[in-house]
Amino acid sequence: MRLLAKDMFYFGYDNYMKYAFPEDELNPIDCQGRGPDVLNPSNININDVLGNYSLTLIDTLDTLLILGNVSEFHKAVKLVIDTVSFDKDSTVQVFEANIRILGSLISAHILLTDQHQPFGDVSLEDYDNELLHMAHDLAVRLLPAFENTDTGIPYPRVNLMKGVPPDSINETCTAGAGSLLVEFGILSRLIGDSTFEWVARRAVRALWSLRSNETGLLGNVVNIQTGQWVSKQSGLGAGMDSFYEYLLKSYILFGEKEDYRMFSAAYESIQIHLRRGREACNEGEGDPPLYVNVNMFSGQIMNTWIDSLQAFFPGLQVLSGDVENAICLHAFYYAIWKRFGALPERYNWQLQTPDVLFYPLRPELVESTYLLYQATKNPFYLHVGMDILQSLEKNTKVKCGYATLHHVVDKSKEDRMESFFLSETCKYLYLLFDEDNPLHDSESRHIFTTEGHVVPIQPRFREHTWSHLQSCDGPCDEPPHHHPANTSNQCERIPEERRFGLPLKSVYMRQIDHMVGLS
Repeated sequence: MRLLAKDMFYFGYDNYMKYAFPEDELNPIDCQGRGPDVLNPSNININDVLGNYSLTLIDTLDTLLILGNVSEFHKAVKLVIDTVSFDKDSTVQVFEANIRILGSLISAHILLTDQHQPFGDVSLEDYDNELLHMAHDLAVRLLPAFENTDTGIPYPRVNLMKGVPPDSINETCTAGAGSLLVEFGILSRLIGDSTFEWVARRAVRALWSLRSNETGLLGNVVNIQTGQWVSKQSGLGAGMDSFYEYLLKSYILFGEKEDYRMFSAAYESIQIHLRRGREACNEGEGDPPLYVNVNMFSGQIMNTWIDSLQAFFPGLQVLSGDVENAICLHAFYYAIWKRFGALPERYNWQLQTPDVLFYPLRPELVESTYLLYQATKNPFYLHVGMDILQSLEKNTKVKCGYATLHHVVDKSKEDRMESFFLSETCKYLYLLFDEDNPLHDSESRHIFTTEGHVVPIQPRFREHTWSHLQSCDGPCDEPPHHHPANTSNQCERIPEERRFGLPLKSVYMRQIDHMVGLS
């Protein structure tokens, strides 16, 4: 299975390099490259993701290293440095550029330069922090999204050359605005400039302040100027998923108690208002537990579907220590996979039939399977991974790669292979079967970003101080080294225990290490 997973990755990667590079994606049926849809700027399904910056190559950098291919990793890094520029007239989604491009550049830079990395000395001769400089350049180009917003919640899209488009909407989803803190925070701490963490953390706090007083839940879509909820649906899938994920992962990385307090409160509200079914996961009468979509204010069910992105949640439950509930929810999604050989984008749990029928090779179920295996070592999850891998081989493999399923029942296909298939789906499948991977060494402490990029858990990411983030009674000054166009007159009151400048106690750090020591 490990060899099959490796072959799956290389069949997609090699064909991308042969037929598509330097374009963003591979069309695996026609064996051609795909870039932004310049003839139809409103085609956000394509243009939110593809920025004319060799997306698939960048997104897969650390996967090459996880597969043990140091020479190809070095070759890919050099290609990125020599050929990729962000000075492009491309309008992209801030969230997608952050998790797919910025996160990968940061991860690859750390893997290249950190002597404590599990892959050993993979340093590249004459490497001069170019990937970090590129990450910084991209992040600066994303900063205009945080300008001219009354709430501090960013615009959803920016043009990499011109800033926020003049016709930009004032609405964004909770996950899109609230899932920037991991990448922006690491970048700030690597370069010693608080700007990026500051704007990302301000957005998270702004969203958190808008939660319901009655339920503690957040909505799905918010107006960034008024703070009014445009969509009051609260769930665990599209539009909200990684917001919860990054509350916990930010705490694990940076040690900020504020992040864990938010995560704990959010998780409690989820259990109270979203969870349906019997109280105990594996015993008792009634239906198995399920997390539904509800009205954020009343807690009443709004519809009877769940989406495939929600399959990430068992993995997050594992990370938080709630393994029993993770096992139960994972089993629900695996049952759907067994039925169709894929996960439909939306599934109606009342009618027990798909509502939206396509499957774009998403990694969430594989990710949760991998994390549950790491936590339990139950060989059942190896069988789940084998089933998923064989389904992908049977149902999605085409001439030059793996194709999106247009219809999970009749298995018709669309000519698209999204970058996350190589950066996440193949990566988690390989790691599931690679017991001896260096990431599984008992001394290794790491997390995966929401795009599957490896980030080490190290004291240096918990020790940076930002002296400007202090309690204040009047208008707060801009943070030092702040992008000049990004201003705020909102005073952020930061309790004493949350100031960045306070040192972390060693016992506190050991508690964090214990909590995340899955391997």
